[in-house]
Amino acid sequence: MKYFIGLDGGGTKTKCVITDFEFKSLYECQGGPSNFLIIGTEKVSETILSLVLECVEHLKISTDEIASIFIGTTGAGRPNDAQKLKDDFTAYSKSKGYSFNSFNVDSDARIALEGAFSGKPGSLLIAGTGSVIFGKDSKNQIHRVGGFGRLIGDEGSGNTLGRRGLNQAAKDLDGRADKTLLTIFLREDFGISDTSQLITEVYRNNFDMASFAPKVIEAARIGDIAANKILNEESDELVLHVKSIFNMIGEDKMSLCLVGGTIATENYYAEMFRRKVETQLPKVKITAAENPPEIGAAFMAKSMI
Repeated sequence: MKYFIGLDGGGTKTKCVITDFEFKSLYECQGGPSNFLIIGTEKVSETILSLVLECVEHLKISTDEIASIFIGTTGAGRPNDAQKLKDDFTAYSKSKGYSFNSFNVDSDARIALEGAFSGKPGSLLIAGTGSVIFGKDSKNQIHRVGGFGRLIGDEGSGNTLGRRGLNQAAKDLDGRADKTLLTIFLREDFGISDTSQLITEVYRNNFDMASFAPKVIEAARIGDIAANKILNEESDELVLHVKSIFNMIGEDKMSLCLVGGTIATENYYAEMFRRKVETQLPKVKITAAENPPEIGAAFMAKSMI
């Protein structure tokens, strides 16, 4: 019997699953982070090998029985970066006395897309700290919109909501704009009450912009005009992402799965976005993911053999 191993790597932990050829989960485990651009490929390779061997030992099988291993992880969105982790893991494994039939790497978003639709066509909108949307068409071609990062992109994301909220609070503090609840939340929840403190936190202490996003959403829900303007404009940006990927995929209908704290949870902003999709894009259906990302990685493991 042959097996597939799929791994979902992130900045805090790595989830691992071993499946049979029908993708039935036989054992699951998890280990440390897999963001190799931050902690290095050797540490990540150590984590991957440890998880793979845990699966092997639990099922009492040999490494030869693993048909294919696939990891989707943070930082592997560019081919050169993915290839480096692949090469370094292969070398690390050999140095420890192990070799595997197939090992491949792609982004965490890619495996999430495969898992969400069990390998079928569909689209995956990620809007957490950043924002990007991926789509797969009926010819198995992958399309991407957004994902340009916080400096020139990330429209509709937590980072952008937070940054624009802080900007509005700054304008309130120095008299350039009307009073806003955002300034009150900034003082009560973050201890920032004047322009000097705000500048220090943002430019010296690397203030986490996305951490202010929930306050922008809360202020809008209560009725704050400035916060509502931010949410309305940024939700429009996310709708543009969806429209663009829908046109790229070129199908009559499209399923859309949502990922990320700003739109995949129940909140005022997510509701606003969903309403716009329903009214402006009636051929797009928002659905729940069919499988977790690690199962998506197992799907991709099979596609590599």
